[in-house]
Amino acid sequence: MRHLVLTVLAEDQPGIVEKIAKIILSHKGSWVEGKMNRLAGKFAGILLVEVTEIRCQPLQTALVALNMQGVKITVDQTNALPLPYKKDVWIEIIANDRPGIIGEISTLLATKGINLESLETFCESAPMSAGVMFKARASVQLPKNISERYLMGLLEGLSDDLMVEVVQS
Repeated sequence: MRHLVLTVLAEDQPGIVEKIAKIILSHKGSWVEGKMNRLAGKFAGILLVEVTEIRCQPLQTALVALNMQGVKITVDQTNALPLPYKKDVWIEIIANDRPGIIGEISTLLATKGINLESLETFCESAPMSAGVMFKARASVQLPKNISERYLMGLLEGLSDDLMVEVVQS
């Protein structure tokens, strides 16, 4: 079996997922995992597809042909092996919004060998003030030598206003 990672970008409109799913099904592929969102009028997604070796190239060709319909798809084959991590942990972060906050968090995680698997971020008005709050929910994989408590301390050490909660997955 082959594993393909697809990235999708298009003007948001009904039927994009259906088009992709039909092509995958017609090539007897399996939609294994995916994440999709609407951002600023665009549809953006990433997904993992599994397909037999013999159907791999025809599937890739059919998916890339969606470019003619305004759905840009890139396809990458992967043989990635699982990383040797202790466990997956979900964290929620709240802080006053400021430029560079994602860079600070991602740099800290990378320097400690913490793998960032999934990240969702947004900003919203702070209740009872004129400020803007940054909020994030992330799934991370901790190396064997890093505990949840240590992770919280690392992140909260970035600034006085940053709060972290570890959520059981």
